[in-house]
Parts: sequence; C-alpha cells; structure tokens
Amino acid sequence: MDFKFSLCLVVLLGTCLAQKIRYDGFSVLRVVPKTEKELFALKEILDNNRQFEIDVWRFAGVVGKHADIQVSPKYFLQLNQTLAENGLSPKVTVRDVQKLIAEQELKNHEVKETAGVFEYGKYHTLDEVNNWIDNITKYYPNITTVFEITKSYEGRTIRGIRISTGEGNSKPSFFIEGGIHSREWISPATVLYMAGQMLDRYSADQRIKQLVDSFNWFILPVFNVDGYMYEYTWTKNRNWRKTRSKHGLCTGVDPNRNWDYEWCKEGASKDPCSDMYCGPKAFSEVEVKGVADFIMKNSKMMKGFIDFHSFSQLWMSPWGYTTKLPPDFKDQDKGSELAVEALEKVFGTKYQHGSIANTIYVASGSSADWTYGAAKVKYSYGVELRDTGKYGFLLPPDQIIPSGKETLEALIALANFVVNN
Repeated sequence: MDFKFSLCLVVLLGTCLAQKIRYDGFSVLRVVPKTEKELFALKEILDNNRQFEIDVWRFAGVVGKHADIQVSPKYFLQLNQTLAENGLSPKVTVRDVQKLIAEQELKNHEVKETAGVFEYGKYHTLDEVNNWIDNITKYYPNITTVFEITKSYEGRTIRGIRISTGEGNSKPSFFIEGGIHSREWISPATVLYMAGQMLDRYSADQRIKQLVDSFNWFILPVFNVDGYMYEYTWTKNRNWRKTRSKHGLCTGVDPNRNWDYEWCKEGASKDPCSDMYCGPKAFSEVEVKGVADFIMKNSKMMKGFIDFHSFSQLWMSPWGYTTKLPPDFKDQDKGSELAVEALEKVFGTKYQHGSIANTIYVASGSSADWTYGAAKVKYSYGVELRDTGKYGFLLPPDQIIPSGKETLEALIALANFVVNN
C-alpha cells in the first residue's frame, strides 16, 4: 500500500511502534453511472479495488446514484483514465483526505472543556465514553443502570446504559446503537448527545419526559470497541471500518454484514481483505453475536431498533438484502417519514427515506434486517447521519451538537409513532 508512515517510536525495550497511517494527497472522487453499461464497468473497477488502492466510501450500485471513491495519489491519474475510458466522469469532492483528518483532530482538540463536565460537542475516545457511562449512571441512579453485553475479540467490554422509569418491566423497549463501523465517529457522538439530553432534560422538558417514559431504553454508544478504540481509528488508521479479528493475512469483518439473516448474499463479500467481508460464518464476530443475543433475550418487549451510521443523510427500514418490500414497510416508512420531517424542521437538513436496498444499496446480513426478520422488532432502522459527502466520515466536531439536536427531534417523532402503532 502507498500509505505513508511516520518514523517509529523506539521504546526502552527496543520494540518499534508504528505511527498512524497518513493519507497525504489521497482524494475522494464522485462518479455517477448514467447507464447500465457504465454501472457494470464501475462495479468491475471497484471489485478490483486493490489494483488502484481504493477505498469505497459509498456505492449505491444503481444507475443515477453516485459512488464516492477514495484513491491514493499514486493511482489517481490511472483511476481517472480508467473511469474515463468507460464513459464515467469523476469529480473530486475531497482533494486531500489527510487535510480533513488533521482539521478534524485540531478542531476536536480546540473544543473548550469545563472540568468535571462532559463536553458533548467533542469526539471522545472509548475510555472517555466508558467514564461517561460510569458517571452518568451514578448521577441518575434512579433511572439508569449499566449493562454489559460481552467482551470483544481483543478483550474490551461492550457496555451501554439502560434508561427506565416507572414500571419498567411492563413497558416496551427500544434499542439504539452507534459505532458499528469504527470510522463513523459522528454516530457514537450523536448517540451520546441524545442520551445525555434524555437524562439532563427529563425533569424540565415534558416532551423529553414523555419520550423517556414511553420505553425502556437500551443505549449502546460504541458497538465496535476494538476498531474505534486507540488500537485503530484514534491512533493508527482513521479510516478503519471493520472489527479486528484475524483471517489469514487480513484483519477484520464488516460487523454490518455478519448478522444471521440472509447472510453473505448480495452486497457482501467473501474476500477477507474486503471492507464488506461478511466473515467465515454468520455471527463469527463475538461483538455481533453478543449484541444479537442481548437483543433476542429482550425481544419480547422490544418495539424499536436503530443502528446509527454515517454518512449520506438517510433514514431507512428493511429490507437491505433485497429490493422487495416487507409486509410492514408501509408502517415502517411512515415512521421514517415522520422522523425526517421532524429532523428537517430544526436546521433544514434534508434526509431521504425508504427501504435500505432501495435507498442506499443492497446489503445482506445487516443489523436491521436481522432485528426485523429474526428478532421480530417491527420498527427496525438503519440511519445514515450527516453529511452528504463534503466531509464524509471526517465531519468536524462543530456539527456534533447540531446532528444531535436534529436527530433527537427525529427520535421523538418516531418514538411517538411507534408507541401508538
């Protein structure tokens, strides 16, 4: 690979610690196939991603919808030429990925913090998230508890908070998760903000009180703890997506292709080096199996599920594995419609809604398909947060609170609909 590494830090024992991968001169190209022939050619190019050292940020897989492709400077001209030879006209949307990474890190470092106060307008490490879980459950002991799901591949504990008021055991439940893909930092940040607001405003805001009282809330801020943790996106590779399990010469499985529902069909890969590798078998990843077991254990009362991702501004329901619509789609999509309408009223941010396969791309073995198809959680969703490509996965921290505010309004609207339907 043409990644640039900083010099290693030689420690006392004489070992050498690799520094963070840099993306100097890497750019992101946007390509829109206008015909079936162009779409086929684009798929062929993307399937041979190692030839050009590309990273697919987004690919809808249908005519008229764009693909965002990260490419190294070494292969920039060659990829452009290959695309042009196939009738495709790429446009540069990000000129220097490393510059965006550096700006995100700098702005995150510059966020002013008050001692003893958790700053929701900042991206936080896993240690900081775990401290928040400990502190907020101590501050609100009457309505919160910590739940632990399992240990990750590298031995980290996957933890979340349960928010429950009144007669908790008789109420329906709602499960929210963030950070299943480790590079999508806005996802855990948005989930943390919403959870914080649900607790901090519970006694003072009737709308929040109604939201909290309607369900038992299971909130998992960081699903993919190994990928998100300092082992990867924080100190080694900002663009890491998968888990950290080992598969021959390659590392990691896409945790949103590893669920045991229509596993490893269209929209997933059997190549262990692919970012969409489905794993050697369904539920091969201890993280995915652990979350699935937890949801199934609580599925009798579970009425809602949201898996937050980024980017593209989409609110989606099953199916992901096929463009065919499920029997509950009308109700599911009505929930999506109400959510995006409420979201847009805050800052004017526009989201699209529909089924996963018809809105973004076909993806088999996904979380929302499993929660709906296997755990029978009718209102199951996959949500792609801000933005639509200007920053992609590298959203500046000054957009965290706006994302949190508008997504919280969407959640309120959706929860009101679910509880009445």
